[in-house]
Amino acid sequence: MSPSPGHAEPDGAWWPRSRDLARELPALADVLDPLWGRITHITVNPRHWPILPRKIVVNGHVVKVGWFTSEQDPQRILLLSYTAGRWDLLVIPPETGAPSAERLMAAASANTGPPMTATALLAAEQVGDTSSSYEATTGRPGRPVVGV
Repeated sequence: MSPSPGHAEPDGAWWPRSRDLARELPALADVLDPLWGRITHITVNPRHWPILPRKIVVNGHVVKVGWFTSEQDPQRILLLSYTAGRWDLLVIPPETGAPSAERLMAAASANTGPPMTATALLAAEQVGDTSSSYEATTGRPGRPVVGV
């Protein structure tokens, strides 16, 4: 698996169950760490996360957690690995209903149509965009979809 080179659009999607990063991040990283190589850093935009842990334990090693307010899309999480690079995941809000979350996961994993940022994907879902590029369900290799 390899991350996308431009990072304008998400490499996949993550649908956490809550806004508790201390609980949600270890579960996400535990799944992705063996697939992508050792995850070393995770960054988020703190806008939607009430508490930001500085570190989490993943598969027996410590992962540093950081945040950026203006440099990082608030609807995105960034995972870094020394061995494989970086991945940007769309963060689907935990309160999102299953039908919308499924469409967002498919859209974030699609490789057709114009690139869309994480915030643009969520905005398109909120206004009911049903364009063919948005409904695409085929993803390029290496694009993860992590849900509940």
